[in-house]
Amino acid sequence: MSKKLYIIPIFIPHKGCPHDCSFCNQKKIAGEIIDVTCRDVDRIIHHYLNLFSEQAKTIEVAFYGGSFTGLSKEKQIELLKPAFDMKKKGIIHSIRLSTRPDYIDTEILENLKEYGVSTIELGLQSTDDNILLLNNRGHTRDEIVKAAVLIKDFQFKLGLQMMVGLLGDNRQTIDKTAEDIILLKPDFVRVYPTVVIQDTYLEKLYYKGKYRPFTLGDTVEICKDLLLKFEEKDIPVIRLGLQSTEDIQQGKAIIAGPYHPAFREIVESEIYKDRIETKLKNKQLLKEAILTVYCHPKVISKIAGFKQCNKLYFINKYSLYKMIIKSCDNMETKDVKVEITVQ
Repeated sequence: MSKKLYIIPIFIPHKGCPHDCSFCNQKKIAGEIIDVTCRDVDRIIHHYLNLFSEQAKTIEVAFYGGSFTGLSKEKQIELLKPAFDMKKKGIIHSIRLSTRPDYIDTEILENLKEYGVSTIELGLQSTDDNILLLNNRGHTRDEIVKAAVLIKDFQFKLGLQMMVGLLGDNRQTIDKTAEDIILLKPDFVRVYPTVVIQDTYLEKLYYKGKYRPFTLGDTVEICKDLLLKFEEKDIPVIRLGLQSTEDIQQGKAIIAGPYHPAFREIVESEIYKDRIETKLKNKQLLKEAILTVYCHPKVISKIAGFKQCNKLYFINKYSLYKMIIKSCDNMETKDVKVEITVQ
């Protein structure tokens, strides 16, 4: 069995990033902005090490927020050194950071390699040049491709981040971004629905009626297809939906848009609902019948659906007597089997 990955998060919100993208307010998204020093990095790492269990584990230090490689070289080294020293001692096992496509070049990557960085995430958000311009991203599609290829050439793990529902976005531009990401062969992706955050350009456009966020239903449908596309190409989607912060939890940050704390669960529930639906060949037999669905134990909650929504859907749609979910250890997690028992 593979070791569980333990993440030590270190937030450097908006550090190194000169752009104010249409959707971005790092203080609201990532929390209070502070200036992080090497002492802070060392303290945070030791704090988390004390929390982790003593069992065999893999530990990764992850620098989140901002654009790490937009910092001065001296500042990058200052922040990386405590993590790198612990990596050399075998106390931690990998280092990850995120940045922008236009802040990647050979010199930068050589420095990151020297200080033990294992994984680089690029926030590309879209590969459509018009959408990048509309949202004040400050880089082009060509810079995305160049940066991704260079990162792979240096043998870093590559993560790519995309957004759904940006200013100017539509189904075609979203699908094209996903196709471009697949061609770049990342090791993993993150998918974020676009929401209107307080004190952003999108908020101003929203109140002027010039930007309308996607609905939750449409975003779920789009992300369902994206998740299936990436899974088909064996590209893990390690995050689907915004991570909750205190401001988001208290309703202070988000003005409008398709935010839900259980967004991924809803998307995956829809995928399994579709899989069950395609298995129901003799629908005329379902009225007052018992529908039994067999699945791997890990996906029982996804079969039932968020707040039992899938159960209620099938019971109501087909006038079932009831729906039963049974676990089957030897099934694949993607598979479902159905059995109809006529009363």
